[in-house]
Amino acid sequence: MALLDADRLFPVEERVRGMARALYDTVKDAPILSPHGHTDPRWFAENAAFPDPAQLFVTPDHYVFRMLHSQGVRLESLGVPRADGGPVETDGRTVWRRFAEHFHLLRATPSRIWLDHAFENVFGLDQRLSAATADMYYDHIAACLAKPEFRPRALFERFGIEVIATTESPLDDLKWHRMIRESGWTGRVITAYRPDPVVDPDFGGFVQNVEQFCALAGEDPGSYAGYLAAHRNRRAYFKQFGATSTDHGHPTATTHNLGPAEAAALYDRVMTGLADTAEREAFRGQMLTEMAKMSLDDGLVMQIHPGAFRNHSGPVLDRFGRDKGYDIPSRTDYVTALKPLLDAVGEEPNLTVILFTLDETTYARELAPLAGVYPCLRLGPPWWFHDSYEGMWRFRQMTTETAGFYNTVGFNDDTRAFCSIPARHDVSRRVDSAFLATLVATGRLAEDEAFEVAQDLAHRLARQAYRL
Repeated sequence: MALLDADRLFPVEERVRGMARALYDTVKDAPILSPHGHTDPRWFAENAAFPDPAQLFVTPDHYVFRMLHSQGVRLESLGVPRADGGPVETDGRTVWRRFAEHFHLLRATPSRIWLDHAFENVFGLDQRLSAATADMYYDHIAACLAKPEFRPRALFERFGIEVIATTESPLDDLKWHRMIRESGWTGRVITAYRPDPVVDPDFGGFVQNVEQFCALAGEDPGSYAGYLAAHRNRRAYFKQFGATSTDHGHPTATTHNLGPAEAAALYDRVMTGLADTAEREAFRGQMLTEMAKMSLDDGLVMQIHPGAFRNHSGPVLDRFGRDKGYDIPSRTDYVTALKPLLDAVGEEPNLTVILFTLDETTYARELAPLAGVYPCLRLGPPWWFHDSYEGMWRFRQMTTETAGFYNTVGFNDDTRAFCSIPARHDVSRRVDSAFLATLVATGRLAEDEAFEVAQDLAHRLARQAYRL
């Protein structure tokens, strides 16, 4: 018995469903471009077998363990490492059984579709995961992972991935990317420049990070000019390893465009630890504009991912560290916040700034109108909590009328969960096919145009926007 319905996510009305199916059939096997994500480049460098099913599907995936934790399952019992190195469950089968016992918690969530897609299409399983089938699942997946065809590079090729971007700190030496290059493997794994540790004064160890960063670049951390030169240096280094983009995970979309003297004084304040909350926010905002100006020079596409109250639980942050499922969406302003940056570079057609949001109320009111007029702006796809059927549908409904399709950038999966990549792209292609079929059925788009747009959304727009 199949885990997945062949017509999942398609409209119920048969005529529209038939059109959606026809559109989907033309893109379902299109190449996967994954221009933004968080897979580990070490996987592709070493090409070692994944350790066990729990470490592939449960322990690293905050989409999964946050749901179980919300129902009282301790993170230690799922093998999530503690910041202090304290004891956690290390037996993969025990973690897997615990996951299987709570699998019902994921019903109707995006994670359920992604997991079932991987179980069925990657591992050939056709029985639902449950406490009763947990050991059968574990043994079958573990046996598969021992085979060469389930190594990271083999899966990369099997998934039809044309290119995948990982995301690294500017303090990273990119040794895994170097190893990939020197291995002779032809899979295209590129990096992306994520400067948060050295542009956010609230990031742990900020001053020490900046000092290390400037040392790597051979620049003076004692001056703002030296600091900016270090960014240019490191951006160029990342480009040597295929980077076509930068990524900025700021708490807000605030930007500033200060004069040189004022910006230098602000830098001095944050480096001495004297900056107050407003000054630290101003520095982050100044750096977004500085990064946009640098992108005009070096051609890197700029991504802004604001609006998350990161690591909301202090106790969990202290016990387990960052990125443990406690990043919570918050209200985000774009119209006022982005104006300094847009006044500086918004009319530049050779600059691409891709905006993401966790605040869906901004789609029609702010983001679509901004992207629908400023030459430099594009809208990123629904992100994080919203890369679901409902989230993707809301995005198309609320942005297409103002920004159209061509001020968006297709889809990117933004994931650490490697086996979910084809599943996530499949969901996106199904939702877009359903949306296009609805436009055709209601007389708003010609059928031949729908087939062309389906290809654009599946891969062409991502290739163009990310300069791939």
